[in-house]
Amino acid sequence: MRRIVFSLLVVVGVVLFTGLGLWQVRRLAWKTDLIARVDARVNAPAVPAPPASASVTAKDDEYRHVTVRGHFLNADEAQVYTVSDYGGGYWVMTPLKRDDGSIVFINRGFVPIDKQDPKTRAAGNRDGEVTVTGLLRMPETKGWLFSQANDPANDRWYRRDIAAIATARHLGPVAPYFIDADATPNPGGWPKGGLTVIHFPNSHLMYAITWFSMALGLAGVSVWLLWLRKPETEQSANETVNKA
Repeated sequence: MRRIVFSLLVVVGVVLFTGLGLWQVRRLAWKTDLIARVDARVNAPAVPAPPASASVTAKDDEYRHVTVRGHFLNADEAQVYTVSDYGGGYWVMTPLKRDDGSIVFINRGFVPIDKQDPKTRAAGNRDGEVTVTGLLRMPETKGWLFSQANDPANDRWYRRDIAAIATARHLGPVAPYFIDADATPNPGGWPKGGLTVIHFPNSHLMYAITWFSMALGLAGVSVWLLWLRKPETEQSANETVNKA
């Protein structure tokens, strides 16, 4: 009876580990396709940014190389706390008003903590019509576990939730995406654009090999225990016969 129960547990274990391995293989294919699509978008020639009324999704549109023209509404910028290669500081999120009256937020780039106040980087607050080129991004409406929540009442921002920022600034409807500006220098050196982090960890092949190895190892050990290894009683009997 114990042999039957043990065999059933082994079968369940092998099936489970094999299933997890196959799932990682599917994840590997998905992640490889994602990386290829994003790489193609980032390196493609810039195209006009979608209209504010367009329906955009992370799957079909995020990281597209886009360009947009308009006027910055510098008085309505928001600073979103972040940590970058330059240390702690802020993303400068500035609404840009297009000729058709629609508004799209631009992440103009990073400023250190001592440059949070727009007056400390007045040269970078460009007036007149500007052209911005960068990558289309989706808003950050949800934070990581234990991350700090936005505090609109006190104008403290920790996520690039453009709808919430627009509401706090009384801007009305805005485009359902924002644009990370490229590394084109701004007057005075701040904000610093072109800091979009594009990194998709891809360890699915290693995970798949691990699960398949566990399935194979469990099956191999079980075969040895159930069919190849001699029971201790049989070994003892053989040793007794040999001594006699």
